[in-house]
Amino acid sequence: MNKKFQWDFWAWITLLSIVIFGLFLIYPLFSLFLSAFQDATTGAFTMENFTHFFERKYYYQSMINSFSVTACVTVLAVVVGTALAYFMTLFKVRGKGIVEICIIISLLSPPFIGAYSWILIGGRSGILTQWLAGMGIEFPSIYGFAGILLVLTLKLYPFIYLYVAGAMKNIDSALIEAAESLGCSGIKKVVTIMLPLITPTILAGALMVFMNAMADFGTPMLIGEGFNVMPVMIYSEFINEVGDQANFAAAMAAIMVLITSTIFMLQKYVVNKKSFTMSSLRPLPVGEMKGIKNVVMHLCIYLLVALSMIPQLVVIYTSFLKTNGAIFVDGYSLDSYRTIFGSLGTAISNTYIFSTAAMAVIVFLGMTVAYLTTRKKSWLTDIIDTLTMFPYIIPGSVLGITLLLAFNDDPMLLSGTALIIIISLVIRRLPYTLRSSSAILYQLSPSLEEASISLGASPLKTFFKVTAVMMLPGVMSGAIISWITAINELSSSVILFTGATKTMSVAIYTEVIRASYGTAAALSTILTVTTITAMVIFFKVSGRRDVTL
Repeated sequence: MNKKFQWDFWAWITLLSIVIFGLFLIYPLFSLFLSAFQDATTGAFTMENFTHFFERKYYYQSMINSFSVTACVTVLAVVVGTALAYFMTLFKVRGKGIVEICIIISLLSPPFIGAYSWILIGGRSGILTQWLAGMGIEFPSIYGFAGILLVLTLKLYPFIYLYVAGAMKNIDSALIEAAESLGCSGIKKVVTIMLPLITPTILAGALMVFMNAMADFGTPMLIGEGFNVMPVMIYSEFINEVGDQANFAAAMAAIMVLITSTIFMLQKYVVNKKSFTMSSLRPLPVGEMKGIKNVVMHLCIYLLVALSMIPQLVVIYTSFLKTNGAIFVDGYSLDSYRTIFGSLGTAISNTYIFSTAAMAVIVFLGMTVAYLTTRKKSWLTDIIDTLTMFPYIIPGSVLGITLLLAFNDDPMLLSGTALIIIISLVIRRLPYTLRSSSAILYQLSPSLEEASISLGASPLKTFFKVTAVMMLPGVMSGAIISWITAINELSSSVILFTGATKTMSVAIYTEVIRASYGTAAALSTILTVTTITAMVIFFKVSGRRDVTL
C-alpha cells in the first residue's frame, strides 16, 4: 500500500488532475447550481427561478425551439452524412481527396461564419436576394428556423460522414457476400446488413451533432431574428440582467446542463446495448457506377460540397471588396485588412496566444492523465476518468457563465483576465486529446516500458524517453485539430472576454452585429486561412490523408 501511494511524479499528476477538474469544472458547476436555487435579493433557497422559467412562454419556448431545431439538424445531418459516406466509400468518386478536404474545412470552420455568409448571400440586401429581386423573384427568408437549420446542417453533417466512413471501412466484405449468396441484395442488403452494423457509429456521430447544435450560440444569435433558443436566451439574460437576474440565468443554464446530461447518458446506454466489434480482414470493394446514375451521384456530391464551402468562398471574396460604411460598393480594396490590423490587431494576436497556451497545457495533461487512467488504474484514476466526461455535456456558453460565477470575487478573481479564457479552452478541449491519447496507449504494448525499466531506466525516465516519444505524433496531430477548434471558439469567449482579451471569433461576431461586414469578412478570411494552414500541418505531422474522429 505504501508503494502504491508513494509521492512520486504520478502521485503529483493525480493530485494536479483532481485539483484542475475539481477547481475549474466541479466547483464552477456547483456554483452554477447553487446560484440557480438562490434568491437574487436574500440569497435564501428558492425554486422561484425555475418556476419563473416554466410559467412564462417567452422563456420555455426557447427550450422547445432548441429541441425542435436540434432534432431536425440531427436527423438531416444523419441522412446527408450517412448517404455521403456510403457513396464516397463504396464507389469511385472523381476528386475524392479534394472533396474530403473541403468537407473537413467546412467542419472545422466556425458555424457563425456560415450564418454571416448566408446573410451576405440571402439576407435582405444579399447578393442572391437582390439578383432575384431584379428578375421579379422573391428569395425565401434566410432568417429564423429555416436559416439556422440550413447553416447547422451544412456545418455538422461532416461529423456523421467522418464517423460512418470510418465504420464502413471496417465492415468485412465476407458479411456482404454471405448475404448476397442468400438472396439479399440491393436496398435490402443495405437496410438489413450494413445499417445495423454502423448503427452504434451513427448514434455516436448523432450525439456529436446534437450537442454541437444544442450548444451553438453564434448561428441563432446572428440569423435567428426572433427564433430564440436556449444559449441565446441564457446569454441575453446573463449579460443584460447580470445585476439582479444572474440567478435566473444560472437556473436556465442548469436546465440546459440537465438536458444535455440526459441525452448523453441515454446515448451511452443505447450504444453500450448495441455495441460490438468488427474485424475487417477484407474491406468492402470499391465499385464504379455507370451511366446516368454515376452523373447524378457526382452532381449531388459536388453540389453538397459546394454549398458547404460557400461560407468560406463568400467571406474571402467580400473581404477584398470596397465598402462604404455597412455597404459593399463597386471595386476592390484592401481597406478592410488595413482597418483590422490597425484597430483589431490585438484580437488576432490574442487568438493565437490563448489557443497556443491552452494547447501546451492540453498536450501535457492529455499525455500524463491518459497514462494515469490506462496504466496506473486505481479508484482515484477512475474518478479522474469520470470527471473527464463532464465537459462533453456542458455547452460553451454555460461553461462561460459557470466560470464567471465561480471566479468573480476574491480570493480567485479571474474574470476579465486572459487566464480565464485559457482555462475555458483547456477544459473544453482537453477531453478530446485525452481520448486520442488513451487510444494510442492501448495500442502500445507495456512490454516496451518493461524492457526499458529492466535496462536500468526509471519509470519516469521511461515515460518521457520511450512512451511519450511513441505517443507524440498521434497526440500532436490531435492537438492540431483541437487548436483549430480553439481558435474558432465563440460560445464561452463571448461571455468571458473584455476589451483587452477579445479574440478573432468575438471580434467577427461584434463586427457583424455592428454591420461592419467588410472587416468581419477580413477577419473571417484570416481565420479560414489559419484553419487551412493548420490542416496542411496536420496532414504533414500525422502522415494521413484524412481525419478520423
